[in-house]
Amino acid sequence: AIGEPAGHKIMEMAAQSNLKRVSLELGGKSPLIVLPDADLDQAVAAAHIGLFLNMGQCCCASSRIFVHDEIYDKFVAAAAAKAKEWKAGPQFDETSLHGAQVDKIQFDKVMGYIEKGKAEGAKVMAGGERHGSKGFFVQPTVFSEVTDEMTIAKEEIFGPVSSIIRFTDVKDAIRRANNSKYGLAAGICTRDIGTAVKMAGELQAGTIWINCYNNFDMA
Repeated sequence: AIGEPAGHKIMEMAAQSNLKRVSLELGGKSPLIVLPDADLDQAVAAAHIGLFLNMGQCCCASSRIFVHDEIYDKFVAAAAAKAKEWKAGPQFDETSLHGAQVDKIQFDKVMGYIEKGKAEGAKVMAGGERHGSKGFFVQPTVFSEVTDEMTIAKEEIFGPVSSIIRFTDVKDAIRRANNSKYGLAAGICTRDIGTAVKMAGELQAGTIWINCYNNFDMA
């Protein structure tokens, strides 16, 4: 879970001083694995809120979405359609669902990652551009045909950029999901609760959601 150098340093200093318990706000590149038996609408909704909540500025965002080859094309089409319906605009517009990035630094960073995705061969299915000409608004963006080696699949973007990755074997998907320096959260979509529980035990993440994402206990 401690993916960044700063996190390593904080834990090191805590151990060297008084072993004080430390809670860290950590980055992530959290995976959501969608199995072929999943309820497609439910899975698309989980992936959507998992990534686009707070304009992707969420440390546990489901930014790597592994989808089984059997349903990959249907999932991508539905995810892209939902992203296109997600209206971007200012906070005082009551019809707006998607606000701005926090500042110009983050806006430029997100747009840079989108350009890297395009350059490295990922396919833009929705968004992929700035929204409007004023403010730091980024269109809700969905990339398909993303591979594990691409920058957008490895580095935390902290913005509204969804990477949909294809898989054929569940064990391989788990291995690839775990192949990250992060380990903050993960998700699983399947109708088989036994399979979900087994997979949850194999995923290296602090929080794991099943058939949902970003469901928090407000207590």
